[in-house]
Amino acid sequence: MKNYEKLKELKPELFKRLTGVKTDTFKEMLEVCEAYHKQKKSKGGKPNKLGVSTQILLMLEYYREYRSMAHMAFDYEVSEPTVSRVIKEIESVLLSSGKFSLPSKKALYENDGIDLEYILIDATECPVERPKKSKESATVERKSNTQ
Repeated sequence: MKNYEKLKELKPELFKRLTGVKTDTFKEMLEVCEAYHKQKKSKGGKPNKLGVSTQILLMLEYYREYRSMAHMAFDYEVSEPTVSRVIKEIESVLLSSGKFSLPSKKALYENDGIDLEYILIDATECPVERPKKSKESATVERKSNTQ
């Protein structure tokens, strides 16, 4: 299991290579997520097995390495649906804070004084909607020479 305590002892360059974000950015993410989890905890419910910093690391690792959720579930000792839920939840908390978002496509094209280090492409695992089977859509063949 990944541990933020081990990672924060690393040099800033190595921290960024492993997580994809600077240490200051990670600390800001941690502040935003801890405030959200404190508010969520006051409403009750079952506590998470993973700490807030570990959840952020899980999300960053998913986007940095694009590993399958099954592999990440094994490494973090949680279920696959938990990994998916944590990624979506942390992502939505960070985006709703307003501190962590990309400029719009229009702003990227115009490049009005925006100095970007990276552009991320969302390539997350998406559930696939399959067509429902029905009697009308099935082709019925005539059986012949059966006894």
